[in-house]
Amino acid sequence: MNRPKPLVWLPADHRLLGDGRERMAYLVLGDKYARAVRQGAAAQPVMFPLADARQIPELLALVDGVMLTGSPSNVDPAHFGQAVADPGLPLDAQRDALTLPLVHACLAMGVPLLGVCRGFQEINVALGGTLHQAVHDVPGLMDHREDETLPLAEQYAPSHDIRLVPGSVFEKWAGGPVARVNSLHGQGIDRLADGLRALGHAPDGLVEAYEMTGARAFACAVQWHPEWRFGEHDFYAAIFGAFGQACAQHRRRRDDASGTRALVPEAAQH
Repeated sequence: MNRPKPLVWLPADHRLLGDGRERMAYLVLGDKYARAVRQGAAAQPVMFPLADARQIPELLALVDGVMLTGSPSNVDPAHFGQAVADPGLPLDAQRDALTLPLVHACLAMGVPLLGVCRGFQEINVALGGTLHQAVHDVPGLMDHREDETLPLAEQYAPSHDIRLVPGSVFEKWAGGPVARVNSLHGQGIDRLADGLRALGHAPDGLVEAYEMTGARAFACAVQWHPEWRFGEHDFYAAIFGAFGQACAQHRRRRDDASGTRALVPEAAQH
């Protein structure tokens, strides 16, 4: 007999899909993110379709962690005081409207938070940081975008090293001060928000990993995609393992606070 799995909220993307004259609105969550939470963090991914910012407190009280995923869309530059540089790039106003206040709520309520790619950028913007809208156009910075003509396995293959701060959790998870990661992003950190501590940098100096100082629970984010075949990369797996442990701890605290010790047969968890 074991406790139920921790619940991890993954906010959805909002997209128009279809080949006809009129496209239909869909709520989208990438399988690889849900699978990494399910298998890598040993938690149950959940979605709250059409949730809005007003519902955040009541919904956060039901879960044990939040993962802000990557996405084809970008954070709207209006949220960090800039005009859109490339109107051809997709935005997702509905996601921005939910995830930016969700970051603050996670920190206030002590809910474990993991950000990946767009999620990494969302956290920085929510806390007052800014982004480069096109990293590849910034003098001295590399082109961090993937080659979309290649198969997905090659697009997501490790492509550059990152330097990790000695003694940091990221160095512990990687097993050393240098790790090789994939790179599939056009935007990137410009000014790091107050309260964030950079723990990993690309060879060009771009921030690729950080933690939130003073957070009451796990609060880390990465610019690369550790959810991709995480089981084949010890470093990636360690990130999700640590996040899952934090979510499990939160679940225990939540159960204890409510006076319940819900137990279900182990077979029901598979």
